[in-house]
Parts: sequence; C-alpha cells; structure tokens
Amino acid sequence: MTRLPSESGERLVRALKRASFVQLRQKGSHVSLEKRIKKTLRTVVSMHSTLAKGTLSDILKQAALTVDELIELL
Repeated sequence: MTRLPSESGERLVRALKRASFVQLRQKGSHVSLEKRIKKTLRTVVSMHSTLAKGTLSDILKQAALTVDELIELL
C-alpha cells in the first residue's frame, strides 16, 4: 500500500476538482466539495498548509478515492 503524501488543502482541492468534484461553498478556511454519481459524495477540506494524515485519510474515504488515485490526480 502506498503511503499518504503530505499535502496542503489547496493542492487537495485542485486534485478533487480534477476528479469531478465541484466546489459548493467556502466558509472561512473550509471548502465544501460535492460529486454526484449514482449517489452524492460530499467532503470538506480545510485550507491548511499541511493536512494531518488522519484528516487526509478521512477526506479520501468520504471522496471514495484510494491513495494511488489521489497521487495520480496530484
């Protein structure tokens, strides 16, 4: 299994947008994203300079992405 990369919130949002997520809104330092397929996937990304590994892992679960898919999108 590939290790989680250390990423900023800004780079993660750009990667999720490449994966067909749409930015719904931003309130303060939190960006809300959504992707509609057969079901709706929603996640919130905080715009910190470096995201914690647990936070990044949870965002990937909510977005139904693997670490390898994220690395390809970056």
